[in-house]
Amino acid sequence: MLAASHADPVVAIRAYRKALEAGDMPLATRAAAILNRAGVAPADAALLPLADAARRNDAKAASAAIATLSTGPLVVLAPSLYAWVAHAEGRDPEPSLATAARDPVANRFATETRTLIAATPRKQPLAIGVSRLLARLAGDLSAGEPSPLSIALTQAALRADPSFDAARVLLADALARNTIVDRALAVLDEIDPKSPSASAAAAERIDILSNADRDGEALAAAKNRVDQRDAGPADWQRYADLLLTTGNPAEAATWYQRIIAADDAKGGNWGNWLQYGGALDQAGRWPEARDALEKAVARGPAQPLALNYLGFAQVEHGDDIPASIRLLERASRLDPTNPSITDSLGWAYHLSGDTARALPLLERAAQGEPANTEIGDHLGDAYWSIGRNYEARYAWRAALLTAEPTEIARITAKIANGLPPKARR
Repeated sequence: MLAASHADPVVAIRAYRKALEAGDMPLATRAAAILNRAGVAPADAALLPLADAARRNDAKAASAAIATLSTGPLVVLAPSLYAWVAHAEGRDPEPSLATAARDPVANRFATETRTLIAATPRKQPLAIGVSRLLARLAGDLSAGEPSPLSIALTQAALRADPSFDAARVLLADALARNTIVDRALAVLDEIDPKSPSASAAAAERIDILSNADRDGEALAAAKNRVDQRDAGPADWQRYADLLLTTGNPAEAATWYQRIIAADDAKGGNWGNWLQYGGALDQAGRWPEARDALEKAVARGPAQPLALNYLGFAQVEHGDDIPASIRLLERASRLDPTNPSITDSLGWAYHLSGDTARALPLLERAAQGEPANTEIGDHLGDAYWSIGRNYEARYAWRAALLTAEPTEIARITAKIANGLPPKARR
């Protein structure tokens, strides 16, 4: 049994991690006790007694747990945690916070803690302070690689303050990033629809489902969200993006247009017009798309993405290639190391008949993004047009490795038969 004094620490550490993932805090506590007795407890094991002490507003027990944390990598939290203890005991927290000055990370937490302490009454300050601080660190970690520490931090934050739904959203994110998707969704189910964190939970659900390639569920969740009375541009954006990536650009365009219309004062920024124009283009509505993309360039004349999209789209539709080349040259000057922009300019030169000028650009783009199907496809076409057939087939084979299913037959035919005379693609 895990609770036995002779329990294997290897079993205990696995039980500890699995218990935190499942939210089985009694099991996590027993496993942590075994690891502590064996002297092999991970640094985050001290978070559980800290959270328990915070919930009880027990300053003495909290100080003991902080002392344990101070011997490991979570020492950056110690000044702020000791400050909360001082606040709970009616002492000045500043001496504790002042010790953070020696470490920039600890100092950042201390600066935020000063502000929160000033706004927090002494009734149950430890529950508030510990939960918010642990969640703050978990939020920072969410930008990096998946880690069991994020799960430990958010579970401890919730143990300190079970009403802290923002920590539940962070826990769901941490679980999902560690590929524990169904458990992450179950955590979000615990958040009341009337909670202040309900909209954040809805957004997190959509992101989790989308990242797990559960597109149907993600679309349904996103549609449900945009149908709510308090839905806004961020919800419309998420739904439109999903519609676009799942093959419904026409419907996506209506939502991008709604985002633009909501920005009455400015008439939409360049990014909104770019997304709208891109969706219209994919929906086969090129004249409307061109108008939208021109508005994107007018609002972002120094934005290489807008310049590149309009220039490349015009080339693909056979519209005014000299003007398109000028747009793409501007984009390339603004972002000369971007392989996609380099490819667009090279492709425009090739279609204008200047393959000698195009080829170095297409080769450089392929070196920058060797797994990009479109770039490899363009390079193969350029090689074939000047009689370098072996290299053309090599480029097409490279493009085939990452091609979408709809592109496979077309590229395979090129590899077998080459390009017909005067063919551009």
